[in-house]
Amino acid sequence: MTSPNRQQSADMASSIDPQEVERYTQLAKSWWDPSGPFWPLHTLNCVRTGYIRDQLCHYLGRDPQQPQPLTGLEILDIGCGGGILSEAMAELGARVHGVDVTPRNIFIAEQHAQNSGLDLRYECIAVEELAATGAQYDVVLNMEVVEHVADLPGFMAACNQLVKPGGLGFIATLNRTWIAGFTAIFGAEYVLGWLPKGTHQWRRFVPPRTLEELLNRDSLEVIERTGVRVNPFTRGMSLTPYMGINYMLMWRRLSSDRTSAA
Repeated sequence: MTSPNRQQSADMASSIDPQEVERYTQLAKSWWDPSGPFWPLHTLNCVRTGYIRDQLCHYLGRDPQQPQPLTGLEILDIGCGGGILSEAMAELGARVHGVDVTPRNIFIAEQHAQNSGLDLRYECIAVEELAATGAQYDVVLNMEVVEHVADLPGFMAACNQLVKPGGLGFIATLNRTWIAGFTAIFGAEYVLGWLPKGTHQWRRFVPPRTLEELLNRDSLEVIERTGVRVNPFTRGMSLTPYMGINYMLMWRRLSSDRTSAA
């Protein structure tokens, strides 16, 4: 028997006409163009992919120099967008489930992944729905999503349920500081035009301590922290100890007990 979610996905696919397919295909090409309008995401992806790989290998006793050091790991990419991070993780050997609430993003990700030979699966589903199925993963990625959700505690409670006992996870977002607002909104959106105006709202930026509290209440412990620095002159990005603007947290589950929703 087909589930309602899968039936809905099938109905959406069958409703797309050839002109729409072509339009989305062109959008996919733009999304995946590292010198196009999505270049900041591509640049950031190089930084975060290396960080995730190195930290996972460190904590799991693997060699990051191997071609596919994440082989055997089942990874969930929450808010996968067009699949840029999902594909990067799959190229490192992981089995990746990318989820997003925007059907267009899933369509783009699936289009780009065709014939890639990577162990990738995409699904248009909310994390609350996914958590309700009982699904769990070795690694949960929650990158550049929390600053866009309306109910942060509820969203985090669902995300926290999705990691297996002994599992690991990463969160990346913007800190709620005046310099983050000036840099990410005024600078990136209005002055430099790197992002569309209205991409971010300062009131939804999240301080690290808030995320740590939401993780700790579900027996998840932050074990690594890093900031991300952007050079406006070279357009380069790199890791930094300063977490006042962009930052990433790595966490692990403390106990073998399943998380319960808040």
